[in-house]
Amino acid sequence: ATLNTPAMNSQHVIAHLLILMLVHVIEGFSPVLSIQNRLRATTRTSTSTFCGATSSDDDSSMALLQKRIHQVTRSESTLPLVVLDAMLPRQRLIVKVNHDLLIMSLMRGLVKSRLKEETPYFGMLGMTRSETLEPIHLSTGVQVEIVGKPQETDGGLILELKAGKRFRIEQDTVERTEKGWVQAQVIYIDSNKEDKQEKDMESMARARQMAKEFTDPNVSLNENKSLKDKWIELAREKEQTPGQIDQLLKDLGPIPSWEEPSECALWVGALINPIPAMGVALEIRPELLMAKSAEERTQIALNGIWNSIHHMQGPRIVKMKK
Repeated sequence: ATLNTPAMNSQHVIAHLLILMLVHVIEGFSPVLSIQNRLRATTRTSTSTFCGATSSDDDSSMALLQKRIHQVTRSESTLPLVVLDAMLPRQRLIVKVNHDLLIMSLMRGLVKSRLKEETPYFGMLGMTRSETLEPIHLSTGVQVEIVGKPQETDGGLILELKAGKRFRIEQDTVERTEKGWVQAQVIYIDSNKEDKQEKDMESMARARQMAKEFTDPNVSLNENKSLKDKWIELAREKEQTPGQIDQLLKDLGPIPSWEEPSECALWVGALINPIPAMGVALEIRPELLMAKSAEERTQIALNGIWNSIHHMQGPRIVKMKK
């Protein structure tokens, strides 16, 4: 495990030091119309065109309609990818791109295309390391929204990104476009739906029980404070800039209910591994993104916040029993 430090995760990321994987926006795709509206428009066109047509023409029109359905569905799930940081939902990141003319051109082109097409978002992926310290690209990331209007500077570009829903890259769908950018088909992940579909009820019960520990009074802490409140109290003394914790809490919003253990764990991960980093907790965001169950996520987050509290209180790091 590595410590989530300011040097590793600064608010202004110099993007030319990292690998950028971008994608050209699919030509003709407009998110203004919903899938239903676009299919309805296609159906109306097909109906007016093929009135009085033969059986053969009907088969042809149906094939065209099915092809259109496939194209629209594929467009909705195709996402530009940027390898930069293992962000979690609700986190915000300010990216500063400069110096490298090629990367600057690619990023400016991506941002302008997404804004023009009224799709102000792309996929953000992070990296982790194997047991042999080899870098590994994560296959699970978050969709990030371009907040406001990007700022053009002398030879640079500054934009603010806000992380939203998680996604998983579909296997064997990563492809490079003619312009050298990369895109992939993704499957968006709904935490609540994912938790409800969990077949192991005992595992879900354990996840919810652990999630309660984030906000319930804890007798092992001073004044019986909750883990969340104790962490916030200690972190205020470690702020990199005045008001950092207040802004962090504003960005994250209220913690989800313990009845939503996955979202609860992701919230805690975003709290203890903030952007910009504070250097008070081990980096757990890649683990949270790669976790396969609610129980695994809440265990990771619970270990993380306990370790961070002990780290801020003293040098000893305690790992909770699994």
